[in-house]
Parts: sequence; C-alpha cells; structure tokens
Amino acid sequence: MSRIDDDNDLSVIGYLLFKKVVIEGANTISSPLTYGFPAITGFLGSFHAMSRKMADDEILSEVSLGGVLLACHDCQPHMYRPNTYNNYTFNQTRNPIKKDGKTASIIEEGKCRLVMTFVVEILGSDHLTDEQQDYAKQKTIQWLQQQRMAGGSVQGLARFEPVQFFDSHDIGSVIPQLLPAFVLMDAQDEFTQIIDTVKKEKPDTTPLDVLIDVCALHHIPETQKNGDTKWLTTSRKSGHGWLVPIPIGYQGISELFEAGTMQNVRNPEYPSQYVEAIYSLGKWVYPQRLGSIGGDNDIANAFWRYRYDVSDALYLLTQKQAL
Repeated sequence: MSRIDDDNDLSVIGYLLFKKVVIEGANTISSPLTYGFPAITGFLGSFHAMSRKMADDEILSEVSLGGVLLACHDCQPHMYRPNTYNNYTFNQTRNPIKKDGKTASIIEEGKCRLVMTFVVEILGSDHLTDEQQDYAKQKTIQWLQQQRMAGGSVQGLARFEPVQFFDSHDIGSVIPQLLPAFVLMDAQDEFTQIIDTVKKEKPDTTPLDVLIDVCALHHIPETQKNGDTKWLTTSRKSGHGWLVPIPIGYQGISELFEAGTMQNVRNPEYPSQYVEAIYSLGKWVYPQRLGSIGGDNDIANAFWRYRYDVSDALYLLTQKQAL
C-alpha cells in the first residue's frame, strides 16, 4: 500500500520529479528533541494536500499521489553565534506592534532555507496520456508554489525542466536528476544493530539511551609513550554511514475521541487523539548508491509513506511495505 490516502486499489503508474525546489522559512525544529532538517510530515502533508486537489480536478481525478522521495541539496538553518566557543541560537523575527502600540511578544522559532528535489509516486489504474502528463506537470507546479511546505514558502524551482514525468518502468532514470544531493533513508536496521551491540555491554540500556549516544561524540584520552596525552574521538555510528535522529511519527497516549469532542483542534470534523513523538534513525545516502534492484538501497524503497496501526495507535512514516 503506497497511496497517501490509504486506497489499496491503485498501483504506481509513474513518477513526478520536482527539481531543486527552493523553500524559504521552513521549520527546522522537527520534534521536541531534534532540529536541523524539517520533519518528514511537513513534506508528506504538502503532497497529501496536492493529492486532494487532484481528486477535485476533472482531468486528474482518476489518479492520486503516493510515496515521496526526499533529496536534499542544501539546508541552511538560520542560526548565529558570536564566536566558535558559544552555542548557536536561532535567528528570531520581530513581529509588528499590536493595535495598542505595545511590542508583540516573540514566539521562538527555528527556520531554515532548503533546496530539495522530490520524486512522488503517481497512483492510478491506467497510464497517463501525453496530454494528461503535460497537464499534470502544469497543474502540480502551480499547486506547489501556492501552498506551504514544511512551514515554509516555495520561492522557485530549477530553471530547466523543473517538473518531469517518468514512467513506472523508468525509475532508474530518476537517479541522475538527484545529483548532487543526499537522499533520506530509513535506518531502523542500523538502529537495531547498534542497540544490540550496546546491550551486550550494558544490558539495562534503553533505546532512548542508544539514540542519544549515537548523537554524541566521545573524547577519550590516551597516554603516549613520551607521556603526552592524545585525545581520540569516537562515535557509536562509526561504520554505519551518515546517521541522524529523526521523528518517524506519533504514538497515541489517550483514547480516540469522537469528532467534535476535543476542543480547539484544527479539524473538529475528524476524530482526535493525544499523541507523542516517536524517534528513530535516518541515514543520508548519496543517490549513486541507489538503484540496485532488490538490494537494501533499491530506489523503490526510498519513498516515505504513511502507515497506521490501529491496534497500537501508531501513526508512522516508513519506507517499509509492512509494519
């Protein structure tokens, strides 16, 4: 199942590539514990909104959007520090004064500038004609620039061929279009390996301890033969690639309330539930490593999709076909 709005009757009939999308003011605080690259939900939510617009379009009503591949060319958090020994702080904006002339309070935010390439699955029952492909590229680039993405505004796309269509059997041709960038992959397997390794040393270690340990650098002094001290820097993620902590969804921590029961929710017409963030590890992979059919880094496994487990109240983002 790969359809964003949970329809199992459709299959992948092609891909839309949005090349070098410049996003200004994206939310760089991805969860209560992590910052840097925006949360994956910020991108999938934007394409989910685009998929709903397709459903209302007469020409594109028979297709929808599925999984999303995220390739990052550049990410610049808006931060500042006066010198190399100080901590970074987010740059804040001064809001206009209020009606009574008093200074408006500052709500601390973290913003960043992104240059991203997205590859999005197109789901349907029949292949698109050339006219439908051209129309889809025209409409999606219009919708992309009209809506928010990860809390930021789309400032522009690549000058040449900003939106491209690829047939489902031509997925390998997408890889050169991603260069130079890094593709965000799921690293739960690596996370499990590191947890098993750490638990052999410290059986009482929790997965959260391991997640924090992966983010840390350990500076270990080593005395040389001449009496001098040499500091060695080690990390738990050494040998596993470029690992980063990421939120991958939410865990329900309350019962599911009927629509209209919970006050002050964004969409009162839907059931609501209190949740907390779920964390795992992601891995930045160079696009040239993708493409091995059937391998761990098969590009077909690089698309992030929604998953919902009703029994455990899990709202997940995953690249795996099954939980």
